[in-house]
Parts: sequence; C-alpha cells; structure tokens
Amino acid sequence: MAAAAAPTIGQRLDTLLAALSNIGDMNHLLSNYQPSTSQIYSLVIVLSVAFSFRLLNSGDDLGSKLSSSTVEQAKRGEKGTSSKYAKANNKNNKQSYDFPQPKWHILKLTNYVVTTLFLLSIITFLSNASVYLNDNTALMTFLGVWSGLLCYFFGFFGISFVELDDLVVTDADGQQRQQGVVTQPQKQASCKSRKVESSPNDPPVKVISLHPPASSTPVCSDPIKSKSPTNTGIPTNVKDLSNEEIATLVLQDKIKDHQLEKLLDPHRAVAVRRLKFDALLSSLGKTTGEDDKKGGVLSELPHEHDLDYKRVLGANCEIVVGYIPIPVGIVGPVTLNGESVYIPMATTEGCLVASTNRGCKAITQGSGARSTILRDGITRAPCVRLPSAHEAAQVHLWIEEADNFAKLKEAFESTTSFGKLIEASPTVAGRNVYIRLRCFSGDAMGMNMISKGSLAVIECLREQFPQLSLVALSGNMCTDKKAAAMNWIEGRGKSVVIEATIPKDVVRSTLKTSVPAIVEANVNKNLIGSAMAGTVGGFNAHAANNVTAVFLATGQDPAQNVESSNCITLMEVTPEGDLWISCTMPSIEVGTVGGGTGLSAQSACLRAIGVKGGGENPGDNARQLAHVVACATMAGELSLMAALASNSLVAAHMQHNRKPASK
Repeated sequence: MAAAAAPTIGQRLDTLLAALSNIGDMNHLLSNYQPSTSQIYSLVIVLSVAFSFRLLNSGDDLGSKLSSSTVEQAKRGEKGTSSKYAKANNKNNKQSYDFPQPKWHILKLTNYVVTTLFLLSIITFLSNASVYLNDNTALMTFLGVWSGLLCYFFGFFGISFVELDDLVVTDADGQQRQQGVVTQPQKQASCKSRKVESSPNDPPVKVISLHPPASSTPVCSDPIKSKSPTNTGIPTNVKDLSNEEIATLVLQDKIKDHQLEKLLDPHRAVAVRRLKFDALLSSLGKTTGEDDKKGGVLSELPHEHDLDYKRVLGANCEIVVGYIPIPVGIVGPVTLNGESVYIPMATTEGCLVASTNRGCKAITQGSGARSTILRDGITRAPCVRLPSAHEAAQVHLWIEEADNFAKLKEAFESTTSFGKLIEASPTVAGRNVYIRLRCFSGDAMGMNMISKGSLAVIECLREQFPQLSLVALSGNMCTDKKAAAMNWIEGRGKSVVIEATIPKDVVRSTLKTSVPAIVEANVNKNLIGSAMAGTVGGFNAHAANNVTAVFLATGQDPAQNVESSNCITLMEVTPEGDLWISCTMPSIEVGTVGGGTGLSAQSACLRAIGVKGGGENPGDNARQLAHVVACATMAGELSLMAALASNSLVAAHMQHNRKPASK
C-alpha cells in the first residue's frame, strides 16, 4: 500500500490553528472564525510592512530636527554668538558638522549580524526539513524568527550602505552640505584642513594653513554628473562688491571659482582669482621674498599687457618685436610628499588645467602623492676622433680606469663652483669616441655648466692623446631634445618615480569611473598600444601636456619636453579594490636658476611653488620642481584615463572647450 503523502506547510498551520482553538480562553474567539493559511501569511506581511513604514518614516522627523538644528546654529554663527559648537569648530582644523551623527558603523555591523542569522536559520531548517515540518513548535519558531528578520530587512537593511553623497542638508545660506560620514581613505597624508574666517569685519582674504582637497569638481569631469545645483548663496549684487569682498566669498566657498567668469567680466574675474590664490599661497608661507609693497606672490605674474624687455636682452631672445601671452592656470592643492602644493600651468589647450585639477583632487582625497628622485645628473656627450679604431679603443680603456677618471673629474670641476662630475661613459664607433659625461648641477638645469666642463675634459684627454680631435661638443649621445633610448634607460636630469593610491569610492565619485575600467584602459592603451606603435618612453596618455605646461610657466626650456616627457604610467587594483597608480619619468630636466627662470612672470610661478632661486642646500629647489612636474603629470594621467575609461572625453571638451566665434 502506498505511503501517504507528507502534509504541506499550509496543512500543518491549519492543524496547529485547530489545536489552538481548543485551548482555554481562545476557544470562544476561534469557534466562529477559522483563518486560512493565506490569511495568516497576509497578516504577517501587513504587519511587517506597517512596522517597516513606521521605522522608515521616523527618519523624516530626525532629518527635520537635524535640518532645523543646522539652520538655527548657522544663524547663531552669523550673529557671532559663542555657542559650544562654534568654539569647537574654530579650535579644530578637521571637518566637523553642526548636528549629531548616527552610529553608522553600528548599523553596518548589525546588518551583517542579522544577515548571517537569517542565512544560518535557513541552512539549519533545510538540513533537517522533514523533522521540522512535522514539529509544530519548531515550525512556528522558525516562522517567528523569519518574520522578525523580515521586519528588520524592511525597516533597516541598507541604511549604512546608502550613498552618502545623497544625504545632504541645507544650511542657512542655501548651500548643501553632507549629512554623513566623509569617506576618507585610511592612509590619508598629513594635510591639515584650511578654514576661512567668515566674519565680515575680518581682513578680506585671511586664511589659515593648510589646505584640504578642492571642494568643487573640476568642470572637465563627466559633463552631466559634474553639474551642481545652483548656488543660491551668491549675493544678488555681486558686481557691486569690491574685488577683495568677492575673493573672500570665493575663499569661503560661497562662490565657486569657475563661476567668476559667469558672474563678472573675464578681466575682473582674473583679478579676483589672483587675490584668492595670493591669500592661499601666503598661508603656505610662499612670499615674494622682497618688499611687501609689491603685493602678493603673483604680483609679478602679468595679467595685463606688460613685459620688461630689459630682462630679455642678452638672456632670452634676440631681434625682439614683442611677446606671446599664454594663459596661466593654477591647480591644487595637491598633497605631495606630505605637503600642500599649488602648481602653475601655462597652456592654450582648453580643459587641460581643469582636468589636471580633478586629478589633483583625487590624489589628495587618496593617499597623496609620494615622489622619489632615483638619479640626479645632467649629461653631455662630446664626440672625439682618433687616427685609428685601435687608438679610439685605447681612449675608451683609459677613461674607464678609476685613477684616470679622477683626473677628468678634477679638470671638470675646476670650471664651476657647483658642478660635480659623477660619471664618464665612453662608447666607441670606429675611430670615434662618444664620452657621455654626467654631472650634478645644483639648482641649475646645467647645460651651460656641463658644456664648459666638457671642454676642460677634452683638454685633459689631449694631454694623454695628442692626436685626439674634437668633432662636436655634443655628439648626440647626451641626448638633448630628441627621443632616445639612452635617456629612457640611463636617465638624464632628474629620474623620478611617483605613486599614489586612490580609494575606489573616490575613483567613482571624483573620477566618474571604476577601478577595473581605468586599469583595463591603461593596459590596453598605454602599454599594449604604445608597444604596438614602437614608442620610446611613450608609455603614457599625455605626459607631454603637463610637462610642457609647467615648463612654460616656470621658465624651463620648452624644447626639453621631448626627453622630459619620457614616462611609463602603471595602474593596478590593490587587494582592497582601490587604484594604485605610478609614473616613472627617468629624464626630467629642470632648474630654478638661470635661463627663463629670471623673467618676472616665470619667477612669480616659481615662488608660487616655493622654489625660486637656489635652495638651502644646492639642488633642493630643482629636485622639488622635478617632484612637482611628476605630480602634475600623474594627476593629468589619472584624469584623462578616467575620461577615456568612462567615454566622457569628447563630451567634456564639446561642453567646456567650445564657444561661439569672436565677432
């Protein structure tokens, strides 16, 4: 005889309800009404939804209280009252809020615990389902537990995972601020926050060091997502305010930097922006080093038609008929080796400065940039000729002897106060010998220094080899202003490696892409694509863009961007899912004295960085400038690769880099 089929869960519930109807005082309640299984399920769902609705709507009251509290505190702050919060906010340099914060970490932990319990209960039930289905007490226990967990899921689950960028409250000025925990990386560089004094009686552009990341997304990020709500805190009479008053509003973030041209005429916008950056740079200790009557750090950076031709004569140009003005923008602050740095860039390429600024913001929101100098030495390679290949080989062998190199070193260093000969590497080609000399040149880029010293080295060699003749002071193995594997492998000038770690949430919120997407784009474009093209030192997205822009602003030789732009950009996903990026640049050729660095405008840009003239120790300023060039390059690489990974490059340029033709 066939075995009877096992009763279903619904049949078990009906049997249980029938048993309950015969117990004590429940008999008269259930005698006339026997609910079905579907009705019981409906009742559980209704109760769960009602309970969840109550929990979710209770947050509105909390939000209202928080918003009201924020407005009241903002008003009290405007009146100058000495509330406890105002005092605490003035004493601390880290970001704080005007309202109590939920225990987000506790909610998140609770979510994990409840989810684990729910999964364990299901696994337990399934492991011995036949027994529990025939045990009314155990069955009701499981149903009760699951109902409670469902109530929690409807009411709480996911609260701590809500996008914090969407949790904002509006303060008394109509500006939006975040109402959640600011998600900063664990390994944040020691960059203290800067706070602008807001009292109307204070000096217009007073700031306290140092600087946080830029608070606004650069205009060349995603053209759709980067649009911010209209800033209702902008005064209606902004054009009637003085430049100093407007600069104060910009420093207080009541007016965004990129809004100045829309609110004012372009000429006045530049004047206001100069006041802002003069104040910020002054707070970092950057000064002209001269009479304060001249104004701020940027006072010698012209923004009107002006050029001191006396400085040009005999130093920079001949047969002068005028000059070409190139716009100069400033990006930053960016955290570089634990310090806040602003970087001037001269360019006519729209969106380059804004895009680099976005990269600087992401770097500072992450670990900050850490840069290291691997080698430091400018090179010159004279070509000398001997009567035979045998004699050329003898010259090669003679130079490689340590005692003989000491003679060449002594001859070289007799011509300079700062230059130090580090290495002499001979290469033979038939009767020719190419002697690649590498020397330390202090804070100068060093080409004139090493050229003069090279002549002394040749004279020393002639004493040993009278038949030696100089073919060319530069034999192209230097290699200067040309793409060459020699520079890529051996280095020239400053060899720099720089790195940063960008948290995945910063990649998403600031760079508008994902870590896997940007890493994949970098591999296929900068590594595989460049290899297929047979490039030398060109394993990057656009290093030359940023190198040249900084070179032009700081008075470097722009033609040396050829070798200075040698760069390989690497990106990887860290075990935590964050983005690691590095740029290795073996041949950055920079100096902070001599050449174009003596011109007033370029001097102003060097002062903005803090590297004008010679350093406390010879070479300190030039090395810092090399760090800055590498940092600007990495920021530009980061932002451009993000735009390519998200396919927003063309749209951004069409929106921000196109305007009607001038009439």
